Amino acid sequence: MINGLNPLSTFIERKVNSVQSGGRCVSCLSPHAHHGLCTGCRDDLPANRWHCHSCALPLAFATPGMRCGECQTLPPPFSRSLIPWRYQYPVDGMIGRYKYQGHRKFARPLLIGFASFLEQHLEPEQKPDVLIPAPMHWLRRWQRGFNQAQDIAEFVGARLDIPVTAGVVRRSRRVKAQRSLNRAARLQNLRDVFEVRGVVPERVAIVDDVVTTGATVRVLASELKEAGAGDIQVWALARTPG
Repeated sequence: MINGLNPLSTFIERKVNSVQSGGRCVSCLSPHAHHGLCTGCRDDLPANRWHCHSCALPLAFATPGMRCGECQTLPPPFSRSLIPWRYQYPVDGMIGRYKYQGHRKFARPLLIGFASFLEQHLEPEQKPDVLIPAPMHWLRRWQRGFNQAQDIAEFVGARLDIPVTAGVVRRSRRVKAQRSLNRAARLQNLRDVFEVRGVVPERVAIVDDVVTTGATVRVLASELKEAGAGDIQVWALARTPG
């Protein structure tokens, strides 16, 4: 079963990231792991069971129509969101280790599970023409060393045989980190930040690691729609609860 992720010792850190322990669970170090997680830890991942069918916001229970209040009053510029997990323990810690510390061992089980989820929920007629990773400003990417959204897009794109177009949208300026802002501040922060630089096909999927308030994907989807996209989906590993 899942143990705490933050207090891992240096010894455990070596065990998780070593070649010799490639078959160990990244969370509890069980030697009986499959693709990075043991059965118990995989079963403990917080599935996004009841959620808004538009933005994937986790809901407390099933409701008629399965739409959150915001999507009913202000429909988003995308058709639906495919997001398998809630951004809660232990998924939040696994993504954090990958995103901020570069420990890809923690991302591997999520990427494999995400690809399987998409294969199960994506009908052939819903398959996008391209995947567009949420763009990162060049300076932030240089500081982090990679764009996690592009990593995710390339992994699932290879599994589902969908091309990835990373250069069609860019961030025209650097903005304050979104995680410290509320929804209204996020929208203001993102004003005129995305620039579409190429031809956008009819059907696209925006790929990111986490959808928090939905501000980023709403703004990005609006820009893609103005550039010619007809059907836009949002794909992400996790969605924060309301």
